Amino acid sequence: MTFSDIFKSSFLENVTSVSILDMVLALVLAFGVGLFIFFIYKKTYAGVMYSSSFGVTLVALTMITTLVILAVTSNVVLSLGMVGALSIVRFRTAIKEPMDIAFLFWSIAAGIVLAAGMIPLAVFGSVLIGVILLIFANRKDSSNPYIVVLECDDSESEAAAADFLKANTRRCTVKSKTVRKGSVEMNIEIRLKDDNTDFINALTDIAGVRSAVLVSYNGDYMG
Repeated sequence: MTFSDIFKSSFLENVTSVSILDMVLALVLAFGVGLFIFFIYKKTYAGVMYSSSFGVTLVALTMITTLVILAVTSNVVLSLGMVGALSIVRFRTAIKEPMDIAFLFWSIAAGIVLAAGMIPLAVFGSVLIGVILLIFANRKDSSNPYIVVLECDDSESEAAAADFLKANTRRCTVKSKTVRKGSVEMNIEIRLKDDNTDFINALTDIAGVRSAVLVSYNGDYMG
């Protein structure tokens, strides 16, 4: 192979297959859309421990997907090799929140659509998805389940506390009950009539009720 053959190789010809302007424009738009996805994720997060690194991952994932699709669309042979290379990748990180999966797919889809040149679809679709998530994720529903951890002295105070909860909630269901000498502890699932939780304060005024703790949870009960 001569020196001139090196410069005539197909590898160097692929350098100009995607213009600099297209690359810069696609990556800048991907960064902007990724930031928007990050903003929506931060506003709609309803989990226990917020992870800022996952939000940064959404931005990076949008840009990386755009970068890969730009390379794939410029070369058909490369696209076939990319499919084989990515098929061996395995992710072991556990997804704790179901909504995190939606944000991951959103970032990937936005990167693909942007790299394909469908900029209006990527921008308009991302805005529409973001608005929908903001509306539904931030909506407070009084039917969300709560757990009342109740500690009483005896069966009489237990019955009085249970009757009080039934009168001040829409639904009241005993999930677990632990009985010790001189102590009764119960986990009761309730559904509120409204957003008012002041009845918990009055619950401790009942004779024999030692403590009452109100905890919000996602409805998945294990025990």
